[in-house]
Amino acid sequence: MDILTLLLIVPVLTVIAIIISRTQNQIRMSAAVGMGIQLIQTVNLIFAYLAERRNGNIDDMLFVKSWMWFKSFNIQFSIGVDGISVALIALTGIVIFTGVLTSWKVDNLSKEFFISLIVLTTGVFGFFISLDLFTMFLFFELAVIPMYLLIGVWGSGPKEYAAMKLTLMLMGASALLLLGILGLYVNSSAAPGGLMTFNIIELSKLNIPIEVQRIFFPMLFIGFGVLGALFPFHTWSPDGHSSAPTAVSMLHAGVLMKMGGYGCLRVAMFLMPDAANEMGWIFIVLTSISVVYGAFGAIVQKDLKYINAYSSVSHCGLVLFAILMSDKISTNGAVLQMISHGLMTALFFALIGMIYERTHTRDIRFMGGLMKVIPFLAVGYMIAGLASLGLPGLSGFVAEMNIFVGAFQHADTFHRIATVVVCSSIVITAVYILRVVATLLLGPVKNNDFNLIKDAIWFERATVVILIIAIAGIGMAPMWLSDFISNSLNPIINKLSMIK
Repeated sequence: MDILTLLLIVPVLTVIAIIISRTQNQIRMSAAVGMGIQLIQTVNLIFAYLAERRNGNIDDMLFVKSWMWFKSFNIQFSIGVDGISVALIALTGIVIFTGVLTSWKVDNLSKEFFISLIVLTTGVFGFFISLDLFTMFLFFELAVIPMYLLIGVWGSGPKEYAAMKLTLMLMGASALLLLGILGLYVNSSAAPGGLMTFNIIELSKLNIPIEVQRIFFPMLFIGFGVLGALFPFHTWSPDGHSSAPTAVSMLHAGVLMKMGGYGCLRVAMFLMPDAANEMGWIFIVLTSISVVYGAFGAIVQKDLKYINAYSSVSHCGLVLFAILMSDKISTNGAVLQMISHGLMTALFFALIGMIYERTHTRDIRFMGGLMKVIPFLAVGYMIAGLASLGLPGLSGFVAEMNIFVGAFQHADTFHRIATVVVCSSIVITAVYILRVVATLLLGPVKNNDFNLIKDAIWFERATVVILIIAIAGIGMAPMWLSDFISNSLNPIINKLSMIK
């Protein structure tokens, strides 16, 4: 059985194991073992991919397999990966495994919780390996739909409102995506054999008329952009984060929002480069607003989850901004930012959940001096904050430097002004990160009850250590990942450059 199909089979087997489990401990162990195996598979995929490249395989996509689903509509279950998708698959493996660890104490309908969590993750894995737009859309829906249950049933605060808002916004995005995908399909009859196709590789070889691109490019970019917190369609994200359980917040910000950036790059930009170059300035303006607005939004928040949620709006806006620059350096930075943000925001939300479980509040006005009582968690939070503000030696610095350097290489005034505006978010980010760290961790302990709380236990320490190792590893040795991604960008950037 091929390596990509196993990425879908292991979660299915894990769900079956959870269903037949009888005790809470069996349920947790089934989820942890299953997702541990999945994490090992993602690491194995990296080595297999590198081995194929070393052996001289220069195909754009590796491990390609196709099975016909619906012959009359030429819909195929077509899968394959390049360096971009392999990196995001590895990110997903890390986040879901650590997410299961942070959910170790979930005892309310725990079987249903872990099943929903793993079904969501199956959709993410399927999305990143799909080479057929129809199949990709099905996996997109499989990833999005469980969010309603996970927030609505296991969330906190105004969870019904947050779940409904998230679902309605993402269903609206799905409608735009479906229209855009069908538009490409209907206009793809020039493909080999004269058949209409959903296949991304075949579609990339076509010269789709600019009139068609002008109609469907905005649909696809906005559709995926909603998931990537594109302004002004971002409002579902902070509410969803604030009400979601810890593991769901980790997956939501760490992985699901990356599907938006990946879709914008792989589908909207790659398949419709004429419209991307012609209409890109509109979305550059919107993404610039996302970056700065998200950073300012984080400054005024008092709730730890809302602070990180608005920070995610800013960082994901930076991903879309870099993609729209259509430059290899900035686009490489965009993918690095997806990986970096996925890791550090998963770490943030994991730590916020652990701190909330001990203090029973997320309001920073009522907290202080936590470095004295929970030093392990406090240091972890400080490292996550430093990664977020782009400290050299951590993953955030590498990603943001690529984005800013690549974006500023554009000679025209518009792109350079937009880059300067977006660069200002560095200062704003430093303000809210340092403010939160000082308020939350330093100074005297504000509440005497906090002196009684205990530091992290084994599964919490494992979560924090795994994520910090990944963040620091990328920050201190970034070139292997940068080169890993860079080679896979050539087909996309070459196509965009040919249009200019």
